[in-house]
Amino acid sequence: MAALSRRAVLGAVGLAAIRPASAQDAWPSRPIRLVIPFTPAGTTDLVGRLAAERLSARLGQQVVVENRPGAGGNVGAEFVARAEADGHTLLLTTIGTGAINFAVYGDKMPYKHTDLAAVGLLVKVPNVLMVANDLPARSVAELVALTKSRAGGLNYGSAGIGSSPHVCTELFNIMSGARMTHVPYRGSAPMLTELMAGRVEVGMDNIPSSLAFIKDGKLRAIATTGATRSAVLPDVPTLDEAGVKGFEATAWFGILAPAATPRAVLERLGRETDAAARDPAFRGRIQPLGGDLPGLTPDGGTSPAAFDAFLAVERRKWQEVAQRSGAKVE
Repeated sequence: MAALSRRAVLGAVGLAAIRPASAQDAWPSRPIRLVIPFTPAGTTDLVGRLAAERLSARLGQQVVVENRPGAGGNVGAEFVARAEADGHTLLLTTIGTGAINFAVYGDKMPYKHTDLAAVGLLVKVPNVLMVANDLPARSVAELVALTKSRAGGLNYGSAGIGSSPHVCTELFNIMSGARMTHVPYRGSAPMLTELMAGRVEVGMDNIPSSLAFIKDGKLRAIATTGATRSAVLPDVPTLDEAGVKGFEATAWFGILAPAATPRAVLERLGRETDAAARDPAFRGRIQPLGGDLPGLTPDGGTSPAAFDAFLAVERRKWQEVAQRSGAKVE
């Protein structure tokens, strides 16, 4: 009996040795699709393609970018939310698809936040508050005073209803008492064109798409929206420094996966996303545009748990702003 038991044990060990690895153990077993829910070009596309390059190198499988634009990013986000949860389809999320859209689309949202699982935050990008050069306001205090002194206040432009610059400016209005009416455009480019021409008086935008115009003197930057000054606009104060105490709001980009993705896969993805965010090649392209490190973990990085907690805070924040300002997509 003892000998038989020993043979049985050895046989079991042998079978275990030749048993094929599970799909989870073998992940990634084929190229990974990273869905970018906006059109090619622009900050979102740049961040996504740079992240895909770094993740491809680290995972040993090609990460293929696929642009699926529409409905403020909801088309691409819903596609990923409904995809097979095996770690081979991911979403390059923005502040819109990860937080703001739940507030401004309301019942029109095609997916729930619980349909997607947090992987990691890649980069934060502050917005910048700007004015047309002929507007007589050179500080936040002067701008707020001007909005109150003119009948009907001033008009401000953004990249569109529900965009980060839109709700960021509405938060500014709430916290500063400024009186400004929203003029939405179809993206940053037409808004910036109208702002430089003086046909809209104030603008809010992501730093990367506005930086060149500010540097060339075509627009006047009044303040940035991050917790600290932007390294690419060091002479421009933050809104907090300029008197809107406690103001902090940034655009951001990260990675989400279908909710049922195995925990082990999410954790591996989280580690690789953290490494990609810290990679000198990635930072070297992002930092000159005003991008900052994730800053979610004690050492300045990211993790699935930390990103999940961050997402919850962001959803609550922008839900309150949308309710108080009336911002919504009709």
